[in-house]
Amino acid sequence: MKSVRRPVVALSSMAILVLVQAVADPTGLLALVGWPGAALRFDLGLWPLAPYVIFVPVLLGVTWWATLRAGDRFWMHTAGLTLAVLLAQATACFAMTWDAATAVWAAGYVAVKAVPAALIVAGFSRWFGGPRERLTFSAGSVWPPAVLFAGIAPLVAGLWWTGAAYAPGIPVARPERGALAMIVAVALLAGVTAVCLRWTRLRVPGVLGGWLAALIAGGIVGLVQGAVSIVVDGGVSGDVWPLMVTYIAVADGLAFGACVGWVVGLGALATDRVLARSSARTPMLVAASVAVVALAAALLVPALGTGSAAAASAAPAGFLRADGDIITDGDGNQVLLRGVNVNQLVDFYQPQPDVPVTRPLTEDDYAAMAEQGFNVVRLNLSWSALEPERGTLDPEYVEQITDAVGWGKRHGIYTVLDMHQDSWWNGPTEEGTACRPGTEPMWGYDGAPEWATITDGAPRCQFMGRDISPAGNRAFQHFYFDTDGVQSALARSWGELAGLFADEPMVAGFDLLNEPGFGQTAPVTTSHQLGRFYDRAIQEIRAAGAPQIVFFEPSILWSGLGFDSGPTPGFTDDDNIVFSPHLYAESITMDRDLGIPPIVSLERQFTLAERVAAEYGAPLWSGEYGYWGEDDDVLQRLNRYADAEDEHILGSAYWVWKQACGDPQNGIGPVGNALMMQDCATGGDAPPKADLLAVLSRAYPRTSPGVLTSLKADGASLELAGTTPERSCGLEVWIPGTGEPELATTGLTDVESVAVPGGWSITGCAEGDYSLSTAP
Repeated sequence: MKSVRRPVVALSSMAILVLVQAVADPTGLLALVGWPGAALRFDLGLWPLAPYVIFVPVLLGVTWWATLRAGDRFWMHTAGLTLAVLLAQATACFAMTWDAATAVWAAGYVAVKAVPAALIVAGFSRWFGGPRERLTFSAGSVWPPAVLFAGIAPLVAGLWWTGAAYAPGIPVARPERGALAMIVAVALLAGVTAVCLRWTRLRVPGVLGGWLAALIAGGIVGLVQGAVSIVVDGGVSGDVWPLMVTYIAVADGLAFGACVGWVVGLGALATDRVLARSSARTPMLVAASVAVVALAAALLVPALGTGSAAAASAAPAGFLRADGDIITDGDGNQVLLRGVNVNQLVDFYQPQPDVPVTRPLTEDDYAAMAEQGFNVVRLNLSWSALEPERGTLDPEYVEQITDAVGWGKRHGIYTVLDMHQDSWWNGPTEEGTACRPGTEPMWGYDGAPEWATITDGAPRCQFMGRDISPAGNRAFQHFYFDTDGVQSALARSWGELAGLFADEPMVAGFDLLNEPGFGQTAPVTTSHQLGRFYDRAIQEIRAAGAPQIVFFEPSILWSGLGFDSGPTPGFTDDDNIVFSPHLYAESITMDRDLGIPPIVSLERQFTLAERVAAEYGAPLWSGEYGYWGEDDDVLQRLNRYADAEDEHILGSAYWVWKQACGDPQNGIGPVGNALMMQDCATGGDAPPKADLLAVLSRAYPRTSPGVLTSLKADGASLELAGTTPERSCGLEVWIPGTGEPELATTGLTDVESVAVPGGWSITGCAEGDYSLSTAP
């Protein structure tokens, strides 16, 4: 009888590792099972308990099995323990969501924790597990199960191999990426799995041997995809994106192997039995039959379709709307929305009682923004001020919003209403709180009302910044799972607020939630649950009769990393939506805080964002960017951003127009860090950032007939080209400066230049291809 000493050592080591990590990691980001210091809740179903009553038992159960079967071989044992972590994650996520596609894809998110944990436990098992007995077994059948495993990949692709990491040209087993990419990926997966099977089945018998082959094969295919990405996705260009692509692809491959690899294990055993009763020619016949069936099934997937078509959300005349990958005015003209964020209505935490946290918002602000050529304001709102008492919108605050929208309308500026939050709510660390090692007391910031903030006693202490806090993460977790109906309340509030502006075409749209936190179980929260909230809010907005665009964001991870998964594609059947990540690469991203090379370069972030927007079938608009601090390279970086933005023909809103000295995001410095500066010593105005404003107020087309095909600008100099299938007089171009610009045009008629505050408005008509260039 085989000794159980090694499984006991492995089981004990894994249990101890889980406990030590839970205690040592105050955030749960690096721990297999996090403990935020919150009280356990037994009244909310499985989601609060899943990490403990689902994840841990599955982890320990598979650890025992993998050690019993593969514990005598270090690397096989490591693979088996990695499998244990991934399966535990998938099972726990399924218990939270009852959505299999999300759950199995989410397994890849713990790959970075699974492999180190597996190496540690495998090492302890080798040192203290007693003598080893390294037996060799029969390799048995390899090609039929390998082909079957690869052939079903397109059928069960789910959320695997999606997102910013997968550039065109990378082979992935997804039918919508084209037959060639899919066939190459399937063939690659089949071949690698067959090779791995021949190796693993000699060392590990039974189902586990085949399962581990699938796991390892998935990881190897990910390495190949990463290598291909270096060639097809811009190569190494000053950032570490190729390494991130490789990690994501490996994580996806490991998750696929872990969650589907049992097919290989069972298939290998079944094939062995068939072959044992058959002639020598049977192996080839079985492999060929499986290959034909798998390929036919894979090729059938596109014909079956991948989901229902988006519902039409036609906006009335005069309203902006999403149309494919651009924003239009409904009259055949592309619209570029370029402007700034306005945070003067935000309900910020006040660090110092005698220093105001915001500056008054007046019509003079809108007049000044119009003089810079801005045609949009992302108006930051606070749920805490909008709905301080549950179920009632504050009439005075609504009046402030209405005034701001009206001022914008008078000055030709659209408004995007943004439900802003930073670190969930404006409460600071309570006095007497003992922050766990690695965290520290923090200020509050802004966001939800107190009645919508549920922390279960988790400490309000920050780790590497305001957005990683046990209390904040716990509050977001409750929001995502709608504890006490707090998510439902915000969705209803959105409907009520949107209904008030349903007839106002100068409200461009509604930004549902600023930089949503990741809670405690990304990507369940940041993808599946976030998408559910967005869908509910959109339904409330449409039920209120509001036809405007809905802007939706990925989680705060995008702002911190330069990319993220985002809500699950297909989260809504509404097609009047715009993807709105914040393009902060080389700014507030983690890499800059840590002093390492950029994860995503400033230029590359546009391509990645467009790639994800295309998966949603939506236009792209950056709701925030900038905030490069006081470094000497601020102007240089802004110029790079402007050049890339023009190259990609995109709009955006700079952060931020005005920032008061008492704003907690400002840090109580000598000046308010914004475009329009404040002298903190006097409380009055300081000189504005004229050098940055000169870049931001550069020439651009506000509306263009048809579709723009190229754009380049520097101050008052502009070069643009476009094409329109039918005659349109919708051209409107902003040119800064006092001197009338010299124009050179092709394909344009009725061109006029009119002086406006701060510059010039160029209008004209076009039909077919057209171009315009200006010189100051």
